[in-house]
Order: sequence, then structure tokens, then C-alpha cells
Amino acid sequence: MCLKVYELKPKPFIPEIVDKDNHYVRNKTNGHIWHRCQYRTLYADTDRSQIVYHANYLRYFEYGRASLMRDAAYSYREVEESGYVYPVIEVGAKFYSPLYYDDLMWIYTRPSQLERVRLRFEYVITHEQTGEIVCKGFTRHCATNDSGTPVEVDKKTTHLWKIFPK
Repeated sequence: MCLKVYELKPKPFIPEIVDKDNHYVRNKTNGHIWHRCQYRTLYADTDRSQIVYHANYLRYFEYGRASLMRDAAYSYREVEESGYVYPVIEVGAKFYSPLYYDDLMWIYTRPSQLERVRLRFEYVITHEQTGEIVCKGFTRHCATNDSGTPVEVDKKTTHLWKIFPK
């Protein structure tokens, strides 16, 4: 049986700024707090069909994740300098509408799950002008040391999960 178009649309994402801080919003639909940053698509991000190539969304996820950590005063550079690496071990994405060259987008990121050696971030990307959801996704990471051996998530990253606005 074929799904009807309305079944493919996600629930609306309705952001409202939290405590006058433009970096954090609450989704009025479900109450979740998200970090947000802005990005403009480059010509190099598009494919022959003139839309953003699907694999580039992984770069947007990384941009959102790195921005969240930097704004939380704990950059990924500091994570690596303290001897930890967080390679991606799983990724997922659902696409709802396209982005084109020079489109401005909002990238929303939130830490969602924290386990002993793994963590997960969730993402929502919206078109800046229309507010339409373009993509939803997640990345899952494993904490490792410099030699690639799985280790417990470092204390500063664990602290990020604890202090992230609820």
C-alpha cells in the first residue's frame, strides 16, 4: 500500500527563543530544547539536479554539533586535546523537502542519549525563510581514546548532557 503525502510530513517544528538567547529554542510542539545555528548552502553543496546532495546533510549535522559544543564552552578541539575522539558509529536521516543553492537554513541540534561509552545527537534542519522542515536525523558516537579503544565518555561531555537546558 502506498503512503499518502500527508502521512510523510513530519509534525511541525515551531521554535521559540529560550530566555532571550538566540542559540537556544524550545519546540512548541513537544517542549524539547534545541541549540540552533545558521548556515547558507554553497554551490558546491548541490548536485546536478540543483538541490543539496543528500550526503552533505552529514556535514550540516557536524556543523550543528560542533556549534552546540562550542557555544556550551567545550569545543570538539578541547575534547580531542584531552585525549578523546567520538567517531560516528551510526547515522540516520529523513528528508522532507529540498534545499537549493544559496538557501539559508537553521540547524537545530540536541544531545539526546548518553550511555557509558556512546552518545547520540538529534538534528532538525529547516528552511530559514519558510520554516519548513527539510531534514530530521541523528548521529550516534562511540567514545574512544587516541588509539581507537572504546572508553567511558569523558566527564566534560557528560557534563554537557547534564547542563543542556531541559
